[in-house]
Amino acid sequence: MRTDSLRGSYRRAFQGNPFAQGQQQPYGQPQGQAPFPQQAGQPGFPPPGAPVPPQPQGRKISFKMIKNIVIVLIVAGVAIGGFLASRDDANTAAVGDCMHRGSTDDNDPDLEVVDCGDAKAQYEVLAKVEGNYSGLTAQSKCEAEAKDFAYVYTETNGSKSFLLCLKDK
Repeated sequence: MRTDSLRGSYRRAFQGNPFAQGQQQPYGQPQGQAPFPQQAGQPGFPPPGAPVPPQPQGRKISFKMIKNIVIVLIVAGVAIGGFLASRDDANTAAVGDCMHRGSTDDNDPDLEVVDCGDAKAQYEVLAKVEGNYSGLTAQSKCEAEAKDFAYVYTETNGSKSFLLCLKDK
């Protein structure tokens, strides 16, 4: 009978919550502390000393992107340079403009518009006539348009063909 009574008291000692206050602390826990450590910081934030995940970096510039940008800049530079070089050509000349002959070749005199006060100015444009003219027709057209002309310049370039009647500056 005694054994039954010991078993009954044994059961009563470990019934209920073993971690409740007032109960004996588990092995290895100092007296007065909770069995599990408290979480530091606020919910949703890592505790102090925890590793911080790296911040996402901005978009990296690849070699391919740099190459494409350089190509675009070169093409734009060539286009702008071509435009600037051609804007002073004979096709942009107007009546009253002065011109400089850049070549001694009569088939390609390389006429360019220059300021009339410039020492390079050799000719003055007396008339500009749109259309395709050659030899005698150009000469007679300049006689009708500008009586004081000394030189005839024709340029045949499809729909942009024209005739310039020039005199010495």
